[in-house]
This record gives sequence, C-alpha cells and structure tokens, in this order.
Amino acid sequence: MHFHHHGYVSGDPRVQPAAGVGLDRPAELPDVVDVLIVGTGPAGMVAAAQLSQFPDVTTRIVERRPGRLAIGQADGIQARSVETFQAFGFAERIIAEAYRITEMAFWKPDPKNPSRIVRAARTLDDPAGISEFPHLIVNQARVLDYFAEVMANAPTRMTPDYGYEFKALEVGEGEYPVTVTLEHTSGPDAGQERTVRAKYVVGADGARSKVRDSIGCTMAGDKANHAWGVMDVLANTDFPDIRTKCAITSGAGGSILLIPREGGHLFRMYVDLGVVPETDAGAVRSTSIEQIIAKANAIVHPYTLDVRNVAWHSVYEVGHRLTDRFDDVRPEQRGTRTPRVFITGDACHTHSAKAGQGMNVSMQDGFNIGWKLGHVLEGRSPESLLATYSAERQVVAKNLIDFDKEWSTLMAKKPEEFDSPSQLEDFYVSTAEFPAGFMTQYAPSMLIGEATHQELATGFPIGKRFKSAPVVRVCDTNPLHLGHQATADGRWRIYVFADGAAAGAPSPTTELADWLATAPDSPLAATPEGLDRDAWFDVKVIYQQDHTSVDISAVPAVFKPQVGPFQLNYLEKVYAADPRADIFEQRGLDRGGVIVVVRPDQYVATVLPLTATAELAAFFAGLVGERVTGRSETE
Repeated sequence: MHFHHHGYVSGDPRVQPAAGVGLDRPAELPDVVDVLIVGTGPAGMVAAAQLSQFPDVTTRIVERRPGRLAIGQADGIQARSVETFQAFGFAERIIAEAYRITEMAFWKPDPKNPSRIVRAARTLDDPAGISEFPHLIVNQARVLDYFAEVMANAPTRMTPDYGYEFKALEVGEGEYPVTVTLEHTSGPDAGQERTVRAKYVVGADGARSKVRDSIGCTMAGDKANHAWGVMDVLANTDFPDIRTKCAITSGAGGSILLIPREGGHLFRMYVDLGVVPETDAGAVRSTSIEQIIAKANAIVHPYTLDVRNVAWHSVYEVGHRLTDRFDDVRPEQRGTRTPRVFITGDACHTHSAKAGQGMNVSMQDGFNIGWKLGHVLEGRSPESLLATYSAERQVVAKNLIDFDKEWSTLMAKKPEEFDSPSQLEDFYVSTAEFPAGFMTQYAPSMLIGEATHQELATGFPIGKRFKSAPVVRVCDTNPLHLGHQATADGRWRIYVFADGAAAGAPSPTTELADWLATAPDSPLAATPEGLDRDAWFDVKVIYQQDHTSVDISAVPAVFKPQVGPFQLNYLEKVYAADPRADIFEQRGLDRGGVIVVVRPDQYVATVLPLTATAELAAFFAGLVGERVTGRSETE
C-alpha cells in the first residue's frame, strides 16, 4: 500500500485524500454528470468503484431501492473475481469471512439400492492451480458493501444515490447529450420525476433492464423448460457433506446442487423441480417453500433435512438469453459515431445460477467499461476506445451461455441418461478454467496486440489475464506476488523482465529504461506536466538475479520515479526473481528480456522484446497522448 509520499498519514491509509470532484461533492444528485450508472448490482458497483479513482470525472450511481441490498441472490465468487478484489484492496478481508470451496463431492444412487444416495466421487476444486486465490461463497450484498467502501474512500468520495428509478432516456447533441428521466421511489418526493443530463450512461439494471429497452437492444435466447427451487436455509441434518459443495443425483428423481454458505451454518440448495410443461404458464413459480423442502428430503434419502429457518427462497426456470449488442450504436451506425449508452451484467446476458458465473462475469463487464470511460473522460484516450467494450464483452457472454447450457443440462439429467457414470465430475474437472474466469481471451484490437512475439512470454498469453507469480521486492527483501501489486487505479502496467546483465550495466534493459525516460515517442511522454511520472504508467522491472545481487542504487531512474510534492524516490517497483519459484521459468520468459504490457483491467495487451521500442511506441500511439474533449467524433 503506497502512502506517506504526500506527508505523514495518521489515519486509515485506505482512505485516499479527497480530490477533484470529491472536494465539494453535492449530497443531492446533480442535474449534469459525466457518467450516470443505473443500478447498484455487481456490474454497476464495480464500474462506479473504478470510476471513483478518476478525481476529475463526475460519476453518480442511482438505485431504485431506498438503501443497500440486504440479501443478494448471487453468492459464488470465482478466483478471477478474487483477483479483482485484490486490485480494489479488499481480497484478504472478504476471504476471511467467506466460505472457501476446496473440493466438490458427487452423490449418486446406490447401485445396490437406487432409492438411496451414496458418495460416488470427490474432486479438487482447482487441481491444476489455476490461481493462487480461492473459490469463495459469500453473500452478494457483502460484495457490494466492499465496493461501496472503495467508492467512499476514493478521491471522489462517491456514494450511491438511492431512491431513483430509471424511466427513459434520449440521446441528442451537445456536451451532455444523454437526457435521463428518473422517478423518486421514496421520501417526500416519491412519484415525482426529474431529469439528469450525462455524457455517458451505463445500464446495470438487471434482466428486466429499462436502459436496454431504451436503446433498442433485443434479448434473444431460449428456456430449457426446467424449473429449480433455490433456498438459503439453516437446518439440522445427518447428511455428512452438508459443509461441502455437492452435486446430488437421486434415483428417486431430481437433483440438488448444494452450496455451503459463509458463517458455518447457512447453506444453499438448488432443488430440481423437473420439466415444466409448455402449458404451465408460470404456475411452477408458485411452488411453496414447503414443497421445495419436501422435494429436497426426497432427493437426499436416506438422509433428512430439518429446516429451522429460511433466509431466502425462489423458483426459477433456466433461461439463456443474450443481447444483440452492449451499447447504443446500431449495426448500420458502426464507424460513424461512438457509443453513449452501455449495458452490463444481467441487462445483456442471462443464464442459470448453477455455474456460479452471473456475478463474476458481470463484475468484469463493469471493470472493462469503467476504466475505459475514465480514460476517455480524463483525456487519456480517444473516444474510439469505447467501441471496444461491446466487441470484447459480448463474445465473453456468448461463451458463458454456451458453457452454462451444457452444465445445466448435465445437472438436470437423470442417472440413467449419463453417457458414463463419471460424466458429470469429468466435465466439472475438465472445464475448471472456464468457470474460474480464466478462459477469457480478448481478440486483437486497438487494445490487444498480435501474438507476433508470444514465444518470449508463453506464460502470459496475449489477451488473457496477467497470471501472477512470486518475486522478491529488492528494497525491503519481501517475497510477494507480482500481480498483487497492481491496484485498480486506472494505470497501464509495463513490466520489464530484464536480460541477464547486472542492474545499470550496459544492456538492452538499460537502453530501454533510457528510452522510456527520455524519448518523445515513449508512452511516458504523454503524462501531463504536473503529475507524477508514474501517474498514467506503472513501470516495474524484474531482474533475473536474486535480490541480494541487485544493486538498487544502480537501477535506472525510470524504475524508481520521484513522486509526491516532496519528489521522493519510490523504490518499490524494483523486483528480483525468487530462487524458490523463478518467475522467468514459471511464466516461460525469454532470458534475453521481454516487455509485458498489461491493461488497467489486468489483461495482457502485448508482449515485446526489450529492443522493440518502435513497436511499443506504435502500440500506445492511438491510445494515449491525444487530448480529447468528451464530445462525440461526429459533433
């Protein structure tokens, strides 16, 4: 955690000094904003938390509820999301209160007596070590609380504006072209309408999104005509794996996905209610909690559930739907204007809950659009950057729906319908990387380079998330994870994996450092006067030698930038390989040295040799240095 560079801090260092629009932030929702986010679900709150780090961007997030969410429907937190929590600064705290999934048990009919279930298999949750972070279960409401804390502690001092329901919007001309109509849902002004004008709007208002409808997006997909009852309960039971994630398939008919919850007692069950007739007309949704409990008891026979308290329950039919686009630019308008309105999360993709993907994919939607809006509005990047949001995230959503169709179909099968006795657990193990959130790989674009030099860093696939590895920080000899030092502050990361020469000796690393510091086409040259040298680009160096062999005084100055009003040398960007877990070996890094560029949302943008300064300059030429006004390209 970086602080004291502005002077001694006597309080909580997580509370950043107020700056920009946070210095005199009005309590009431203003009439004009840069970004208006509709909905305080996971996608909306991540976008807001990211934008809260941009002091000069006025962002407000509105919610129709009168206050914070008390209990959320989503609860599965994949490892990719925990990596994101680390970037926002609260991974350790949420891990401490969450339930951690380490194994999954598979229960099936007893071959000797199919009316009973027996444990047939166990699988490790992450047998391949996909991430150093765990797979968690924690109430969605707590996730939102943590993001709200990030917003409140940010320079902009952002807090949600509760009690506003979105009604409609229109996109026109001018500096604030989007006119949004809202309605008060609580307080003395309940029922009254008001308008807010914005440069951009982000719709994070769920599966029944009015923002989506207002920009003419259509949801297409199908229902599986299969219903599930879901309940969060406190119960006494003799079922031995009640505190282990389980897939239970019963010979009596039906299945259960059991998810233990945080706290040691609460657990969730997705209970198979069977095929829904075409003539049902929604009648299955009136299934009572008593009926769901009775069905669960029938499936877990010979074990019993004595439910003492029901925290929440619902009935839903599996549906898989995807919008035709994630912004307000229609196909015939592409290339003629940039988007002004975006949709995220359930507003643009819906699927079953059993793969634990909804909240996780939605948060990556919010992370993606959040930093891009911040860059455009602060003048770091041209507005053309915003077109990459829909292009990138729609593909991810389509892949998710394809995966979820297969998983939910398997979960609904009867025992005799499986191709093999181990088909369900085999699928779970073989596809582990996808639900964990690590199969996303963005295609080449203005943000993602071609794989021309991928062989220099085989462990950092271009377009995929930057997979952390151990290193040792030279200045204080601390062993730590390199990726964990990248916070969600909107900066690009340039990791310089040095050649074998000693620090400061004539070498490609030293020549690159000189170019980064002095060349007019260096990306660092785009950083405005008056800001710290590392304000837009976080440049780190990792030497091949162990930390005792790195002379930090000889390390080039670009890796030790002077920061803050006192221009203090910042030494924590210099690392060495950890002999116990050499990052050069673990990530397939060429010993001749390599540059790995990582986007603000943690995805690898390009891989280059140390000598490829012209290619590095060309990559950033269209992304930084062009001061923009916030007006659309057609105005």
